[in-house]
Amino acid sequence: MVTGWASLPALLVSLVLAVIPTSGSFAGELVAFTAGDPPGTIVVRTEERRLYLVLPGGRALRYLVGVGRSGRQWVGASSIDGKHLRPNWAPPAAIKRARPNVPDFIPSGSPANPMGAAAMTLAGGEYAIHGTNQPNSVGGFVSFGCIRMHNEDILDLFGRVNVGTPVVVRR
Repeated sequence: MVTGWASLPALLVSLVLAVIPTSGSFAGELVAFTAGDPPGTIVVRTEERRLYLVLPGGRALRYLVGVGRSGRQWVGASSIDGKHLRPNWAPPAAIKRARPNVPDFIPSGSPANPMGAAAMTLAGGEYAIHGTNQPNSVGGFVSFGCIRMHNEDILDLFGRVNVGTPVVVRR
């Protein structure tokens, strides 16, 4: 669960990039995309470990992501219900059960905070699309169900979408 800072203007994203270490990945590769989702929708394909931001004209921006490990993946529809730069983090109940020694609260900027540069919370659950302090984990089956991105990629996506943006997660 993300706590702390409320939504901030996207203009601050460049300031955050200046103080958050990044991994050198690219931010959104423009690709053909004809799955029929309306422009503005975020589509996550867990088997591909890719996130697509659907654009007009049969195109999308494609990002490499880390997804839920075996037994932690989910499919369905949601929407972004919060946008947070440099968020604090309080682990959800499922993580506390699996890892009881995880602190109840990890402040923004701590090397132990898994949220990275930004997080966008999803409605109806304890999941988020977020950055990471472990860039080598992006591209794997690594999370408790969240969608994990390189810090520069989450900041790029953060600046392109709004609260209310639809999110669809598919296998």
